[in-house]
Amino acid sequence: MKDSLALQAVARTDDDAIRAILEDVCRITQMGFAAVARVTEDRWIACQVLDKIEFGLDPGDELKIKTTICDDIRQSGAYVVIDHVDLDMDWRTHHTPMLYGFKSYASFPILLADGSFYGTLCAIDPNPKSVSGAEVVTAMQAHAQKVAEIVSARIDIASSEA
Repeated sequence: MKDSLALQAVARTDDDAIRAILEDVCRITQMGFAAVARVTEDRWIACQVLDKIEFGLDPGDELKIKTTICDDIRQSGAYVVIDHVDLDMDWRTHHTPMLYGFKSYASFPILLADGSFYGTLCAIDPNPKSVSGAEVVTAMQAHAQKVAEIVSARIDIASSEA
C-alpha cells in the first residue's frame, strides 16, 4: 500500500506534459528508461515512469534511497551523466550501476520555484549511450526545469486550496 507521500508525488506529476518530457528524454538520450523521482533524505519514489527496457518500476514504487545515485544528487545539487559505466573511473565500481545493471545514466536535479530540492529527472539504459555532450545536458537541464515548473504550480494550487 502506497502512503500519502508516494500518492502525493504521483499526483503532482500526473501530467501529459511530464509524460511527453519522458518520451523526449528517451529520444535525446537514446535510453530505454526515464523517470521523475521524488527524492528525500530517506526515500526514492518513482513519480512518473517511461519504461521501454522492463526495468520494472511503476509510479509510486520505491527504491532504497542509499542504492540510488539520486541520493548523491540530492546532497550535491549537481547532475550526473555517465556514458559508459565500465569506462568511467568514478563510477565503474560504484554499487548502484552494479546493483541495477545499467551502463549509461543521466540524472538532473529538479529544483522547485522556492529553490528547494524536489527530486530528479533521470534516465538509464543497460547499454552505453553518449549522454555527456553539451546538447544532451542542455536539453536535460531544460526538461528538469520544466518538470520543476509543473510541480511547483501544482504545489501552489494545493496550498491555495488548503
